[in-house]
This record gives sequence, C-alpha cells and structure tokens, in this order.
Amino acid sequence: MRKRTLRHLRHSNLNELDHSGFAMKSQVLDPSKLQELVGHQFQDPALLQRALTHSSYAREAQATGTGEGFPVLGDNEQLEFLGDSVLAFVISQELFRRFPQYSEGDLSKLRAHIVSARALIRPARQLEIGRYLHFGKGEEKSGGRTKNALLVNALEALIAALFLDAGLKTVHGFIVRTILQPALEELEQRGTDSLPVTDYKSALQEVVHASGRPQPTYSVVKEEGPDHRKTFTVEVQIAASMSGEDPFVMRGEGNTKKRAEQRAAREAWEYLQLSKHAEANQNSEKQVVS
Repeated sequence: MRKRTLRHLRHSNLNELDHSGFAMKSQVLDPSKLQELVGHQFQDPALLQRALTHSSYAREAQATGTGEGFPVLGDNEQLEFLGDSVLAFVISQELFRRFPQYSEGDLSKLRAHIVSARALIRPARQLEIGRYLHFGKGEEKSGGRTKNALLVNALEALIAALFLDAGLKTVHGFIVRTILQPALEELEQRGTDSLPVTDYKSALQEVVHASGRPQPTYSVVKEEGPDHRKTFTVEVQIAASMSGEDPFVMRGEGNTKKRAEQRAAREAWEYLQLSKHAEANQNSEKQVVS
C-alpha cells in the first residue's frame, strides 16, 4: 500500500509537465509579478516574453508548434548581448560620477567586479527570475532554473528589454537600485581593501599628497575584547600643510587592524573632501562679490 502511495505521489508531480516534456504554464510564474519587482509595466509584452525565453524552448516550440499560449518570437540571446552593454555603460557612468578620485585602472577593476557573473547572480536570484523563464524539455530536466549562468543571462536580457521598452532613464534607475547600490553596500560591509571603493587608505594618500602634506601615519590606540573577538581602534594623523592648513586626527574601529585603518582613512578622506568643497564655494562667492 505504501509503494502505491509513493507511485501516486510521483505520478502527480509529473503532471506539472505536459506530454511533450515542456513545463506547463502553471509552472512558470505570471510575468506581471516580475514587472512589479522591476518597477515597470511593459508597453510591449513581447519584449519581456522574449527576454524570458531560453533558446532551448524557442527551438523546440518552433519545431513542434507547441507553446504556452504566446507566439515564440525568438530567444533571449541577442537581448543578452545588448543588456550586457547597457549594464556596463550605466555602471561606468555611475562609477565615473561617484568616484572621481579613482584612476582608470581602479574604475575598470570595480566595474569588472560589479558586472561579473558572480556578483550578478545575487540580484538575479532576488528577482527569482528563474521562476519566469521558459525552457525546453532537456534544459528543464537538467535544472536550468537553478543554473547561475542562465539566470545571469536572463537578467542581462531583462535589462535590454527594459531599455528598449522604456529608455535609458528607466533602465538606469533599475540598474542602480537593483545591482549597483547593493553591490557597493556589500563591499562596504565586508570592509575589503582589495577593491577601490573601500581602499580609502590609497584615496587618502593621493589627496594628502596633492595638498602638500606629509603622508598619513597610522597607530593602534586601543584593543578591546578576547583574542577571538577583538576590536581595534586606529588613529590616522594628518600633518599640517605647507599652505597653513591645520593638522587633524581621525579614528576608526574594526575587528581587524586593516579594517580599522580603512575606516579611519575614510573619516579623514571625507573630512578633506568637505574642506575642499567648502573652500571652492568660498572662492566662488568671493568671485561673485568682486
């Protein structure tokens, strides 16, 4: 009796697939939910449908004449190509605007990290994009909905579809909100100094050198907690400049000395940036008065 029950359960699960092996319509979520997550209602639904159609489904649908109630107008491979370029452009533009102190090499390094497949899988999974994709029977059986490469490709295709349907402003907002900002926040939380966005020691060194000050000096001023959970407090000392700008000291805390140094450097770097902007505003006001 138990064996019959198990066979019955397995048979009922197979009812999610039609006799041709295609995922039935009930297995693929309605893309209207995805549009809500993206924040855009597509004027051309066919664009969205194409972005969510894997080549395996398109080939089998065209060969057999089967489908899920919508015309198969192609797969998402060309959209993936366009989306990759749109993504790189928006990320490049934002990094150029946000990090003027970084060299071309630093900006390229940071962009490469943000648009890498390893980084893009996070937003792809958060959107649950795999649940909206249409696969052929072979790709469906092999677990296409959970393959990182296919999810990232679909995300890039979705970006292209959004760009074609709504324009650069809309896709720009989506990329910043869904991909760029979370990636920068993650880097900040990790406190890694391997990427320029958190390498405030290098950024501070460049600014200090440009202002004619001696190089910053770092010192650990406090260690608290047990060996396996220490908290370090680091001071960075910025000497006076040759033009008479005052010296100052900033502090940072972290669970490693390197992280504490980075945070102290960030405080000093931001202070110098604010001073620089304030000085520029004063000079512009003087020019207006004169």
